[in-house]
Amino acid sequence: MSKMLNVLQTCTKILPQISSPQITSCNNWLSKACLHTNSTNYAVKKTTTAAGGVLGLGKGKKKISKLGSMEKKQLPVETDPERLVNYVCGSNIYITGEDVKIKDDSEYPDWLWTLNTGKPPRIEDLDPNTKQYWLRVRAAGMRRNNKLRSMRKF
Repeated sequence: MSKMLNVLQTCTKILPQISSPQITSCNNWLSKACLHTNSTNYAVKKTTTAAGGVLGLGKGKKKISKLGSMEKKQLPVETDPERLVNYVCGSNIYITGEDVKIKDDSEYPDWLWTLNTGKPPRIEDLDPNTKQYWLRVRAAGMRRNNKLRSMRKF
């Protein structure tokens, strides 16, 4: 750093007295003298990862897959309207067999039609004497504590 200061001070004293060809030679000398040194500077990137540990110590090489890039698999989409209306498409996970056929509403149990398929009820709407209420209160408390803990400095 002191070498750079000395060079800059010398150039500022000389610059008003010299012509433009001498300025370019001074710039060349500056670039050789200050920027091209024998000392080696290292930049260290400090990172902390869960897998790599503190500051990346013990981090192994990244694994490169043998296949290179993977191609996307195109899945067949059912477009037959008759089949879409009468079957639960995609319910068969086996190679053989067929999808589940949709039955009449009278063949399903009554409790099936009372299930809540929308948003869950708010905590204020639940009865405090039920287990569902206290499970929701506990989950909300844990979310609140985790949020507060994540906002701490250390």
